Amino acid sequence: MEISDQGIFDGYEPPASTDGSYRGNIKQMKATQQHLEKKFEQELAKVKARLKDGKVKVGLVLGKDTIQLQASLPIKPSDRDTNGTGYKQYKISLSIPANLDGLRTAEEEAQELGRLIARKTFEWTDKYLGKLSRSENLQTVGETLNDFETQYFKTHKLTEKSKHTFFYYLDYLKRYVGLDTSIDQASIDLVIANLQNEYAKQNAVKTLKVLKNTLNLTTFTLDNIKIKKPQTQARDIPNDEDVVLYYQNFFNYSQSRKPSIKKSCLDSWKMWQWVYGMLATYGLRPRELFVNPAIDWWLSSENTDNTWKVHPDTKTGYREALPLHPDWIELFDLKNPEFLELLKNQTDNKVSFSDINTIRVNCSSWFKRVNVPFTPYDLRHAWAIRAHIMGVPIKAAADNLGHSVEIHTEIYQKWFSLENRKKVIKLAVNRNDDVEALREENARLRAEIEFYKLTLARRQVSELLG
Repeated sequence: MEISDQGIFDGYEPPASTDGSYRGNIKQMKATQQHLEKKFEQELAKVKARLKDGKVKVGLVLGKDTIQLQASLPIKPSDRDTNGTGYKQYKISLSIPANLDGLRTAEEEAQELGRLIARKTFEWTDKYLGKLSRSENLQTVGETLNDFETQYFKTHKLTEKSKHTFFYYLDYLKRYVGLDTSIDQASIDLVIANLQNEYAKQNAVKTLKVLKNTLNLTTFTLDNIKIKKPQTQARDIPNDEDVVLYYQNFFNYSQSRKPSIKKSCLDSWKMWQWVYGMLATYGLRPRELFVNPAIDWWLSSENTDNTWKVHPDTKTGYREALPLHPDWIELFDLKNPEFLELLKNQTDNKVSFSDINTIRVNCSSWFKRVNVPFTPYDLRHAWAIRAHIMGVPIKAAADNLGHSVEIHTEIYQKWFSLENRKKVIKLAVNRNDDVEALREENARLRAEIEFYKLTLARRQVSELLG
């Protein structure tokens, strides 16, 4: 009995990861691969048992990356009959991939070969001799997309996260490779060579590797392509004073914009000002405000710690985020029901990745529209740096942001300015001075206590003798 494409993931959940980075993705990919390998072994055993029960005189043998047929067959043309029986044991490769989908094909081919053997009608055709043309009918990237999606989700559990990942693959293919590009070595080499931006080249190669492996393409290789490590782009990470200052830009924009604006859009700036405040206060990813926002919890009297609940369908799963500056909740009016109603109207029934991505892009557009000189993500980096300056333990800060300690450390090291270094060193020196002052004061107090004890003892002795 065959299992459905997504049935192979019944009862399986990819391991939770607080790291949306390359390391975190690799961890989840390895776990999924291990699950698929175990499932493949189980299904292979079932197929072999079915062939045996059906008295099919064909076995299945695993090659390096393929499933081969094995059977006793008439001597191959140009081969020698060394045993004089007219038959010999052969392994036949039909380029069937060693995966669950290939296993279905292998069982069908074994049944077909078994019937030919049973009827004594087997002949060494080009199919079994391996003389069929190995060159694939060249397609363009665009022509493979439907098949790419179908095959991809045969080896990845269908979740919001996996749909998000696949969306990016499609986007990279469209933007960096081109849907009209032929899937042959010359065309792929030309596309990669013409990409001047190293980030674009890196994403193009990464996606082409996934496409190649998913569809078992043999018309091109990426082994010889070398990619330079992309240079770090400059970021304008705001300090706390700037964060508070530029919050007012949204209101200022509402007062200076054109009077012809649609009535339905008159108050839209309020929601984006609220988004700005939340990103600054909680260090969230913009998407984490738009995916099924827990508005009722946010406004609930039970939410005494003022946590923002990040939905499980986001990049690194569920968590509750805490503010670094709790007073910013009031300063930025983050519990204002009017702003939350605007958020609800914006996000209701928006569940697909493309829907949420549209809102996220609007977020970046609004920052530019009101002349905020940094990006939404810069507010997240500012939170990480602020936590470090305030002495928040790295693990606690990383968990609050929903990424690993390694990524957290990398962020504040990468964007730590000279001014921030001066501030941290000054704080450390001041703390050391304070500690030294306390030590001196403690020593003085201990000396005074000893003095008073000695004085009291002498007084008591004098009274006894007196």
